[in-house]
Amino acid sequence: MAIRDWPADERPREKLLQRGAAALADAELLAIFLRTGVKGKSAVDLARELLVEHGGLSALMAASQERFCRSHGLGDAKFVQLQAVVEMSRRYLAEELRQRPVFASAAATRQFLLAQLRQEVREVFAVLYLDNQHGLLLYEPLFYGTIDGAAVYPREIARRALELHAAALIVAHNHPSGVAEPSDADVRITKRIREALALLDIRLLDHCVVAGPEVISLAERGLV
Repeated sequence: MAIRDWPADERPREKLLQRGAAALADAELLAIFLRTGVKGKSAVDLARELLVEHGGLSALMAASQERFCRSHGLGDAKFVQLQAVVEMSRRYLAEELRQRPVFASAAATRQFLLAQLRQEVREVFAVLYLDNQHGLLLYEPLFYGTIDGAAVYPREIARRALELHAAALIVAHNHPSGVAEPSDADVRITKRIREALALLDIRLLDHCVVAGPEVISLAERGLV
């Protein structure tokens, strides 16, 4: 049955207008993005198949262009549209953090870090440089690779903070393995960064670890 023949309160678009986007399942949201199905399948049916094929919405959104376009019903145009949606989400969250102190909106900070780091297939170590009101000056990935395997230089973080006249920082990195628990290396590098910044009277507010849908705060665990 085509979606237009469904009861009005079950159609994804009408349901979103009546109850808000949060009321929709992943397949319904994806169906709105797809707009149309394929022969013999509604947009919702196609969306469900794509989510199973890719292993969920997160994996679909993180798929490479080649992988994405191999799926039936998708192509370059949809890939471009999806990447634009993802980037708009990132910029929206960044703007939220620029307009008010990061800890006045802890949820927005976590969502921003998830948007930036969750899909990375390699480990990325990034810094949020903050002004004296703890508003976001700049988000910048600095180092790539595992904490043990790649060089994370506290002096480089400190140098960049001085260039930007930052008063405080939040550092963050992802665990592509999906295991969010901070490692001993995470704790050690946090201590080194904090000590380097203290010499410059710059505060390290937190070190966040992103893994899958989780964001772990070392500050909340008393490790910063």
